[in-house]
Amino acid sequence: MSDVAAGRNYDLRDEIKAYWSERAATFDLSPGHEIFCEEERAAWHRLFLRHLGRGDGRAALDLASGTGVISHLLDDLDFQVTGLDWAEPMLERARQKAQSRRRAISFRIGDAENTMEPDDHYDVIVNRHLVWTLVDPAKAFAEWLRVLKPGGTLLIVDGDFVSTSALERLFSKLSAWGQSAGIFKPDAPMHSRELMEIHRNILSRVHFANGARAEAVVELLCATGFTDIVVDTDLGEIHRMQAKNWNFFKGLARRSQHRYAIRASKRAA
Repeated sequence: MSDVAAGRNYDLRDEIKAYWSERAATFDLSPGHEIFCEEERAAWHRLFLRHLGRGDGRAALDLASGTGVISHLLDDLDFQVTGLDWAEPMLERARQKAQSRRRAISFRIGDAENTMEPDDHYDVIVNRHLVWTLVDPAKAFAEWLRVLKPGGTLLIVDGDFVSTSALERLFSKLSAWGQSAGIFKPDAPMHSRELMEIHRNILSRVHFANGARAEAVVELLCATGFTDIVVDTDLGEIHRMQAKNWNFFKGLARRSQHRYAIRASKRAA
């Protein structure tokens, strides 16, 4: 890679870190980020049990852990959890939340593409809505393979939030119209126009700028050396529970998105 390209990627990564640091203050106020009902929590538990089984004290790494939502779900299932994020404001909130709930979860600063974690250390790695924002997913996947124990499991929960369908765009427009007309209450904190523009600009330059389709993620995982890859698109139960906190059209828009969970394994020794 040229010095120019490396510099450009470094700049982009700094922008991403700054953006999520800014978002930390309101992150937990948005449905789809934090969990607002026990039914949704139970739906997430069922997804994790389907792909990971119970923790039984196994070591789990929650990458891009944010305020710790996924870390708490793993802790519920008796995993020994470490949360890694590179935005210190997110980590501050994660630690406060864990302390208030009396959870023994370790949160520390770290980069998903260069974790600085030991080789063959974790039984499980989980991330939610990280892959679509990666600058260099091939490098990240190689890093995750390195820190997984032989026979360990990776679970990615993500989606294509860029190349939207005509149906999703229609539902989103109806939702936005209803909110602007006062028919629906706002379903998430409003962000400044400047922050939204920063978000659009960042997403135009990440690897999956055209959308993180499941098949493209699987192709990269295979090339990295992951095996036994399974794509699970049965996330409807989670989406239905999340929709309780949105207006009707916003819920339909979410359910029409290309969302998935991908489970992959590191070959046993």
